[in-house]
Amino acid sequence: MAIKIVTDSTSDLSPEIIDQYGIEIIPLSISVKGKTYLDGVDITKKEFVNLLTSSEELPKSSQPSVGYFEQTYRRLLAEPGVTHVISIHLTEGMSGTVNSAQTGADLVGDQVTVINSKFISHAMSFQVIEAAEMAEKGHSVEEIVTRLQEIQANTSLYLMVDTLEYLAKGGRIGRGKALLGSLLKIKPIASLADGVYTPVNKVRTHLQMIEYFKKQFLEETDGLKVKAIGIAQVEAEVLANKLKDAIQQVKNIPVTITETSPVISTHTGPGAVALMYYTDKD
Repeated sequence: MAIKIVTDSTSDLSPEIIDQYGIEIIPLSISVKGKTYLDGVDITKKEFVNLLTSSEELPKSSQPSVGYFEQTYRRLLAEPGVTHVISIHLTEGMSGTVNSAQTGADLVGDQVTVINSKFISHAMSFQVIEAAEMAEKGHSVEEIVTRLQEIQANTSLYLMVDTLEYLAKGGRIGRGKALLGSLLKIKPIASLADGVYTPVNKVRTHLQMIEYFKKQFLEETDGLKVKAIGIAQVEAEVLANKLKDAIQQVKNIPVTITETSPVISTHTGPGAVALMYYTDKD
């Protein structure tokens, strides 16, 4: 393959997809209880959630260093037949990863193209998989970048947080507001509007969340072809499957469910569920 695809550990890609396309995964790091772990390398998602729920302080995530990106790009470009690297990363609105990647790319030269996906999890992996498939078919860098911009513009992500505790710990809402919200059993729903966490609604029950997600899905996909659907969850597999069933009642296409990465679950806490999909005209 002349073009090599790189992404980071928040893409929630399965090992099978990573192996199939030879995608390079750059791990972010998580610091909790005085120890630092590489996301997906030396701590599992389940192990991390146990640490998260038992820690009084919010774990801190860190983007890979500029040097790590530079070394990775140079190593990949030294592989036989590789002439270019496309590096796709989580939204700049949640992490400095894409900036580190760009600085690393600048040190290497114009053989590396860095993309701010403006999303996380499956919503980012839609772009990664498309880029890998197009690279495998021999498309040019320009053609791939143009297609990724189209996917970004037609992707939706809706996230429900089951507890306000982690939004408060992360400084997104005040502790007083979190306490009041918890007493009222409020579960906030947000989107990623232009790559930034944006509150859009609030519900009190999981059933209301499913109905809201289904309503948004129906409105935004009306008359369009749904190309892919993904659900990410944190210790909420039963709820995720109920959401999957509700979506498949109106659009019977495959839905992928994934336990999301520690970097994302740090900010949501257990019980969180996100619905992601993208559409095309044909």
